[in-house]
Amino acid sequence: MTLALDAAAQDLLFRAAHTANTFTDEPVTEEQVQAIYDLVKYAPTAFNQSPLRIVLVRSAEARERLVAHMAEGNQAKTRTAPLVAVLAADNEFHHELPTLFPHFPQAKDVFFAERSAREQAASLNAALQAAYFIVGIRAAGLAAGPMTGFDAAGVQKEFLDEDHTPLMVVNIGKPGENASYPRSPRLSYDQVVTTV
Repeated sequence: MTLALDAAAQDLLFRAAHTANTFTDEPVTEEQVQAIYDLVKYAPTAFNQSPLRIVLVRSAEARERLVAHMAEGNQAKTRTAPLVAVLAADNEFHHELPTLFPHFPQAKDVFFAERSAREQAASLNAALQAAYFIVGIRAAGLAAGPMTGFDAAGVQKEFLDEDHTPLMVVNIGKPGENASYPRSPRLSYDQVVTTV
């Protein structure tokens, strides 16, 4: 076997995991979300910058405010998912660098003094963390339904501020009836990997 994870874990995290479109009504607890975060916070980021910010949308009132900004095809599943998370990039992440990158605290000013540099770094590195967050949801035995079909400006105004850029909305819960579509094709190793 060439992978350290056993086949069951590989299936849970990757092969048998699908994007969920329907969910049971079993709640997702705060303890589950805390356990997911405590696992995925170890995702690699440049300078350990950790720009991902997560807004958990739990109340019915907040849920309806979010649904109003979702694309039509994403509204019903967002309305009925046990938990919804808005994942965003903190463009002012550099304020945390003296703590997160203590062996070179000057990185805050040397590399990230300009807003444009911070926005670019935050977008890429928060996306890396978001991918780990989805894998963490799967590791908790839950399903994720990540979506980018929403009015980003509306979601930002409703739930964030000008320093936080929404990346995706993720529905979270136990998969429901007919939760996913059949697996779509993937590219083969030879189509993706070259050796030089």
